[in-house]
Amino acid sequence: MLNKFTLAGIGIGAVIIAIGAYALISSIGLQTVNLDDKIDITKSVSYQFFAPKNSQQSFKVTGEKFHVKLETPANAVQKDNDYKNEISFDWIMPQDGTNKIKITNAGQTEVHITGMFQKNTDPLLFTYHLMVITAGVVIIGFSAAFSVRKPKGF
Repeated sequence: MLNKFTLAGIGIGAVIIAIGAYALISSIGLQTVNLDDKIDITKSVSYQFFAPKNSQQSFKVTGEKFHVKLETPANAVQKDNDYKNEISFDWIMPQDGTNKIKITNAGQTEVHITGMFQKNTDPLLFTYHLMVITAGVVIIGFSAAFSVRKPKGF
């Protein structure tokens, strides 16, 4: 016979397992990151991410004056220049590797950055999802102890 503590524990554990399983399944494979940032005057922003071969990368920078430093693996796209008004970059990764982008606002107005990057999921995030699922199983296990019959004398 299950008591109310056991039923509550099973319900809570099942919800936690479901959330962890959903997050785990949705994080498998290529992830698309949409970018929409603004940089204040004299500030800069950096992006660094690992992207697989044949993934599509693109971003657009709009502002009065700005500096863009872009490094891709295998020297596919290398930029380290000052630009005015608007510039767009679009490339397909020739091999697996890390992209590094640094944008510095050198003008007197705000700089707007939009873009789309495709990247692999961080392996540490995969481990985190497994830990959440394990926590749900542990909660169910502890709650099951509330239903165990107590021996005589207790």
